[in-house]
Amino acid sequence: MKGRERRRRRNGWEAVLPGALLLAMTLLMPFPAAGEWGPLERKLGADGFDGTEVAALFQRADLRFDPTPMRTKIIELLGRAHRGDTGRRKVDRKTVYGRYLRPETLRSAHAYLERHQELLGRIGRKYCVPREIVVAIVLVETNLGANTGGRRAFDVLASMALADDLEKVRPFLPPGVVHEGNEEEARRRCREKAAWAYRELKDLLKYSRSAGVDPLTIPGSIYGAIGLCQFMPSNIFLYGVDGDGDGGIDIFTVPDALHSIGNYLHRHGWTCRMDGSRRRRVVMAYNRSQVYANTVLAVADRLRAMDHGKKRRR
Repeated sequence: MKGRERRRRRNGWEAVLPGALLLAMTLLMPFPAAGEWGPLERKLGADGFDGTEVAALFQRADLRFDPTPMRTKIIELLGRAHRGDTGRRKVDRKTVYGRYLRPETLRSAHAYLERHQELLGRIGRKYCVPREIVVAIVLVETNLGANTGGRRAFDVLASMALADDLEKVRPFLPPGVVHEGNEEEARRRCREKAAWAYRELKDLLKYSRSAGVDPLTIPGSIYGAIGLCQFMPSNIFLYGVDGDGDGGIDIFTVPDALHSIGNYLHRHGWTCRMDGSRRRRVVMAYNRSQVYANTVLAVADRLRAMDHGKKRRR
């Protein structure tokens, strides 16, 4: 669901170019012409999507191949393989994203909590998830709904789905990232991530149809997560909730998004009585980052303390 700091080449292996140089390189690289989306169009048609509608989407003048998501993912995965880790390295439980614990940010989050206290109360009673946890997640995910992503989810997922061959990605990779020792691994990862993105693209199209919105207008993260709760499209069908009872699920609305967060956590093991370690494990099911879990739990603790302090002053 977030942008990662770009690192320079280190120890002769990993290199991620500075932002300005990467942008210049990307603009100079050839993007797939409209006809080159053909394999993806045909695949969607074979999977039951209306061929005319799909063709119209891929013929849109503003649709462009975006190499950054697959590029970033391949660098990340090869980096993990190089280091011999799984991406779940232990982090000190005090390590947090400090910007979310700034006083002004916490005040905004607490005001959000109070503004939606009735809704959050219903969510707490239904799923046993404290309102502070729900607000902490929506704060870290989208800054309380103010930032739902700077890309279009369709462009991201279609570009990743198209990039099933390493040769489509290689021109955008820094020198030395793929070499003789890891080339087969890189090819395998491209195929796997392209297949994953294609499944998510199909669910994005299904979601846009059910919500009655143009799929090319849905904003998303670098990997296609969408909504105030930053669900991948497939998770909308698994955990999305019609929180306002209007007959549909729109995770860009507060009631549906907050109910969906509560439902997701509940379905991943959140109960009314659980210890701190179990809470941490459930939060990490939402985002497999120790620092993310540290931050969500720390924000929730601060919000709870602010709430108690306000009650004592009454």
